[in-house]
Amino acid sequence: MTVEETRLEAIPEGGTEPASQQILARSGFDRFVDQFITSLCRAPNLQQAENMVRTQGTALWRAAVDRAQGRGPAHGALDRYDDRPLYWARLSMTRALRQWAPAFPLSDEARAELIKLLEYTSRGITSVDFPAGAGVKRVLVSGFDPYTLNQEPRRSNPSGASALQLDGLLIKTDSGPAFVQAVIFPVLWGAFEEGIVEDAFGPHLMEGPRQVDLMMTISQGGARQMAIEQWAGNWRGGSLDNNDVSSQGMIPLAANWPQTPEPTWFIETTLPYQAMIDAGTGPWPVFLNTRVRVWPDPSNPGVGSCITREDGPHPGDAACAGGGGNYLSNESMYRSNRLRLALGRHDLPGGHLHIASLVYPEDRAAITDPVFEEYRKAIVDQTVALVAAAARAVR
Repeated sequence: MTVEETRLEAIPEGGTEPASQQILARSGFDRFVDQFITSLCRAPNLQQAENMVRTQGTALWRAAVDRAQGRGPAHGALDRYDDRPLYWARLSMTRALRQWAPAFPLSDEARAELIKLLEYTSRGITSVDFPAGAGVKRVLVSGFDPYTLNQEPRRSNPSGASALQLDGLLIKTDSGPAFVQAVIFPVLWGAFEEGIVEDAFGPHLMEGPRQVDLMMTISQGGARQMAIEQWAGNWRGGSLDNNDVSSQGMIPLAANWPQTPEPTWFIETTLPYQAMIDAGTGPWPVFLNTRVRVWPDPSNPGVGSCITREDGPHPGDAACAGGGGNYLSNESMYRSNRLRLALGRHDLPGGHLHIASLVYPEDRAAITDPVFEEYRKAIVDQTVALVAAAARAVR
């Protein structure tokens, strides 16, 4: 198992049962895990296994979106804004794939491809489908899995919850309807190095009748605030990901996708940030974050203490951190917009929104409570409103 998968057994402080099992049982998503394992064990060959993984991964994503948006069967004892059933169900399935001993030969490469197929289908990446033509705006957004689960296995991520609310949303605007599609990224350096961000956004940045008109990466940020990041920085800061892996240095290039001719230290947002600020959403204040951090000697990045610039990067600066830091949220903005520029979409609105962080139940053994749910709903509803404001500003 991966480090991330071992947390399926993590018990909250003061509790008696793993958080994952409580969440799966109380949401009813344990049925997807049981069905997946049964079908996997019955697969007679690799082709049948691929078909099953594709079908059930897609079904898991669709069930999570339907649950979030109040469709389908009752959502159980957890509120419909909860993103955690999808996360723990997917992780249970990848663990099963890793431990599976089929009756036919299975190479390490074939097993890895099955896991990737499950990841892409259950994250909405293979389901993005926009209507063609000039009469509709196409908006693609992304959220993230829960993270920092070593300290708190009850973690939710309001950006992932927002993605589930946004997928398939139709927004009325003065210049035509805006159709939104959403994906959710893992909190893993390795997945980013393998190109998951570019694979999610790239096909929809290509010239054609279905190319996107706005893209926005979204992640959890500071408490009680919504920050539109002005700058993404070309640097990884070394924080641990969900597999307890650290990575530091310039953001690696993605294979199989075009890159900008010269590496750039910073990329600036093209989101309609003023329209988002002026939309008057609440409850949290919305602002443009102009702050970045740079290395003291641009010719020797990674050495010395970072310098904070409140007014953005100066000419010649080397990035130590974008406005939103130097973790995977910053990298999601940098990678998606590096690709946008490489494909010549210079005027396409693109950037990153850091949304308010969550407050967890005081009872350390409690998976949820009304205050936690109300707080998350307020954050997610404001996020949806900010995406709608950005879509309305696109002409």
